Amino acid sequence: MANDKRFEKIYSQNMGTMEIWVDKETGVNYLYRQSGYSGGMTVLLDRDGKPVITPVIR
Repeated sequence: MANDKRFEKIYSQNMGTMEIWVDKETGVNYLYRQSGYSGGMTVLLDRDGKPVITPVIR
C-alpha cells in the first residue's frame, strides 16, 4: 500500500508545464500549470462550474 500513489497524471502539454491530475480516491480532476519558478494547482471545472470527476475504478 505504501507504493500506491493517490494522484495520477493523465494529461501533459508542453507550454511551460500544463498537466491534469486525478485524485484516484475521489476522481476529482486538477489542473496544474507551471512557468519558470511559479506554478499552481486548481480544481478543473466544467462549463457549469462543477468539478470534473473521472469515474473511480476499485
